[in-house]
This record gives sequence, structure tokens and C-alpha cells, in this order.
Amino acid sequence: MKKIKYITLSLLTLGLMSCENDTLEDLRARGQEESIELETFNQGSANFSTYVSLGNSLTAGLADGALYKIAQENSTPAILAQQFAALGDGGAFTQPLMNDNVGGLLAGGTQLQGFEPRLVFDGSGPAPLQSLVPSAMPTTDIIANSPTGPFNNLGVPGAKSFHLLAPGYGDLNGVFADPPTANPYFVRMTGTTPNASVIELAIAQQPSFISLWIGNNDVLGYALSGGDGTNPITPMAGAPGVGFEATYQAIVGSLTANISGVQGILGNIPNVTAIPHFTTVPYNPLDPTSPSFGPLIPTLNGQFAGLNQVFTALEVPERSIIFNAEAASAVVIKDESLVDLSAQISGALQMNGVDPGTAAVFGFLYGQTRQANKNDLLVLPSSSIIGQVNTNALATLTGLGLPVETARQLAVNGVTFPLEDKWILLPSEQEEIKAATIAFNNIIETAASANGFALFDANTLLDQVASTGVETSGLIISSSLVTGGAFSLDGVHPTSRGYALIANEMLKAIDATYGSNFEASGNLVDVSAYNTNYSPALLQ
Repeated sequence: MKKIKYITLSLLTLGLMSCENDTLEDLRARGQEESIELETFNQGSANFSTYVSLGNSLTAGLADGALYKIAQENSTPAILAQQFAALGDGGAFTQPLMNDNVGGLLAGGTQLQGFEPRLVFDGSGPAPLQSLVPSAMPTTDIIANSPTGPFNNLGVPGAKSFHLLAPGYGDLNGVFADPPTANPYFVRMTGTTPNASVIELAIAQQPSFISLWIGNNDVLGYALSGGDGTNPITPMAGAPGVGFEATYQAIVGSLTANISGVQGILGNIPNVTAIPHFTTVPYNPLDPTSPSFGPLIPTLNGQFAGLNQVFTALEVPERSIIFNAEAASAVVIKDESLVDLSAQISGALQMNGVDPGTAAVFGFLYGQTRQANKNDLLVLPSSSIIGQVNTNALATLTGLGLPVETARQLAVNGVTFPLEDKWILLPSEQEEIKAATIAFNNIIETAASANGFALFDANTLLDQVASTGVETSGLIISSSLVTGGAFSLDGVHPTSRGYALIANEMLKAIDATYGSNFEASGNLVDVSAYNTNYSPALLQ
């Protein structure tokens, strides 16, 4: 079966331009508006003279699945630092910039697996840069050309809370350990002190003002892996470096104890299941008008008829697999929260005259199977495998004695072969993420209050972006992939425009805590001036 086309992303010119054109009526209306007298800027009690940011990819400025130079230059901390310097007493802000706008990392000239170039828009959806520009090659080499610090932006893509405390997280040798103990992005920051932790590099600069936005990956890693157990949620309990509560308290405690009079802002954890990575692929992507799927529906329904009779006999008719010839159908998934009925299915089919081998295969495939529903979330990468033959499943089924053609028919992802756990977030897994996010945010909010820090409520902001959109700078910023403006092509990280929106929310929170007036003086940034995407031709 050929790949089933399940989703189309329209190329909306206005949604992809860095600035939207006003209508003539808008311009006339603005000309008739009364001018508003703004306050004179005042930074209040805030001291921005040395600003250091700590966090993960959201702090580093990662976008479109990669870290690249222009996205770093438009990261939230970089935008904040520009405002601090232009209006207040802010100083220089140094970032560990990549060499290019390709993205991706090398080590001694060899591409590091998992650190590929950025995604671009190919007219219908996200695509690898090299699919449009084959000559585009990374030039940032963690061995040959690391930049010189100290760095004010200590955002490390991929970092969880406990990584900020970890010695050796920037040691080059640890990148090649099995399993890895170091992060190649942080290797570029440690210089001559490879064993220094993120916290130690921050303290060494004795900043007057810090931003700390960490903890997102402590739940996001679990979500991105579909809750399959390969990347668990950080436990709440445990010593620093193990449990989130003690770790976060140790991070904040180290900063406040070792930096006299430090001020700052803490960011909490957004609802990660509201990002486009989990909301773009529908639970029912199988299109009956597709020539690669529609004609097969009668055959498929006939194939599953006997199995559905077994489900009814076992009093679980809700597990029946039925494809609709008139409307979109849900994919078939494995739900490990269901009682495993493999043995019962095999036995019942044999009693109905099915040969033992075939009965065993059906039991193996469909013992914990159902069709997805609106409460299930499919991860964005599932788009590339739905309707494709699963080569691992094909090998397993042929190993069980099935002829190759029969095995191929039973190995189609989401149709005859249930989508594996890594492709779906089940409701039970979503509840785990929600509970952890609430608990972690309570810790973050308590730390902000106890230390007099401002609090950036990322959770509320993202919920608003995802539900109604946010009106700012004459735009409506939403979470729709490609066209919404908030999220880059990986469906996880913001666009430059999204990072500018976050910067403004942080400035508002700083106003509320330190008596500055970025907002009242008209000195929030113009979000519409920031890009939502970058051309594939932008390489250097």
C-alpha cells in the first residue's frame, strides 16, 4: 500500500510573511484614533547590567528542529537583552552562535546523528532543508571550532532540570560515551573548563539579573516519545540531580546563595500536549477518497469481520475495527492500557475454523488493539509512517511463517498493523503529563515567590495561544502549524515571532515585580517585525 495522504497544509502567503499588510480601512481607522500619551521609561528597581539566561532549547532559540544562527539572534533572551541595553543599564549579551543558518552539528567533520539541519517549508509542509537544497551542509564542528565565552545565553537544547547541576555535561569525551553523558551544544560553551556545570558557568559571571526557564524537557521528553517509557518523566521525589523538587530548589538556591542581590525571572512549564506536535495529525487521517486506501476498504472490512465477531463475543465490541467508505476513518493503534486478549482471540478464531498459525498471528497483532478516537494525540512524525509498510513488523510476521505478501498486507502502519506506543499519546499518558506539569509548576511558582523573582506564566500563555490565539501588534498569533505564527516547523519550538511574544510576556512580568514600565512606556517589542519562517536559501 502506498503512503496515504492524510493532511494538507495550505501555503497562505500572509501567514508566511514576516509582516502582514494592513488594509486601507485599517490605516484610515488608525489615523482617526486618538494618540495615547505614554509614560517615560523607568526600569524601576531592576538591575540589568549583567544578564545571564539559563534553560534549554526554548532559551537557546532553537527552531525548525535545529539550532541555527538567525534563530539564536532572535531568541527570547537576545530580545530581552536588546531591550535592557537600549532602554536601561543592560550590557553586552554574548551567545554561542552557530556558524551558519543550516543548523546541524559535526564532530571532526562527521555529522552527529540526531543533530541534522533545520526544517523548511516545501509548499505543503515541513521538509528537511537538504531535500530542497542538497548542497546545504552543516559547518558547526564541536571539535574544530567552538566559540569563546563566557556566554550570557546558557540555554542548552535538550537539557532537563538536573542537567544544569551536572558536572561534565560539557565534556567532549562524554558525547561519545555509551550512553552519552554530555551534550554537544554545551561542549561549545565550556571551553577550557569542560567539567563545569551550567550553574557554575552562570555563577562565575556574577549576573545582576537572570532568567531561568527549565523543566519543559522533564515532561516533554516523555510526550515526544509517545509515553513509551524510553524517556520517562522526571520523578518529583529524590535528591538533587534525581527528583525535580530538590533539583529545582538546588538550582535556585545555588544562584541566590552565590550571587549577591541577584534578581530575575523564572518561567514555568507549558501544557506540552497543546503544541502542534500533538495537535496537527488527526486521529482519523484515513481518507476514503484516497486511491491507495479507499478501494481497499471492502477487503479490509471483510478481513476484520471475523475478528470483530470475536470482540463482540468477548464483550468488548468497542475494540472492533471498521473502516468507513463515506468518511475519514481512525487509525488502528495499540493501547497498552487495555487487557491483553491475545490468547482469547487466538482460541476463539481456531474454534471458528481458522488455522492455528493465522489465529496466533491475529492474537499477536490485535490483543491490545482499538481504533483511535478524539481523545488520542498522534505525534507529528506519525505523518510520515501512516499507511506505510512497517519493515520491522514485516520481518516479524514472515518470521512467524507467513508468506511475504500476506505479511506485507498485515504490516501497514495504522491500517492492519497497530500504531506502536511511540506514535500516540493515550489519555492515560496525557494525564501523567498533566499531573507532573501541575506539580512541577507549583515548585517553580513557590521558588519565584520565596525569592522575590518575577514569574513568566508560560502555561497560561500557551493555553491562550492554542485555544483562542493571542492578539498582539495587529496580529492573531495561534498554534496552527505553519500558518499560526507561534510555532516553527518542528511543531515544538517557537518561531522568531513566537520568541518575541514570549519576550513581551516576560517584560510584563518584570514590570509587575520590579516596578519597570516596559509596557506602559510603549517599549514592548513589535511582534509583527519578527519572522515566522526563513527561506531555504538562507544558509550563511
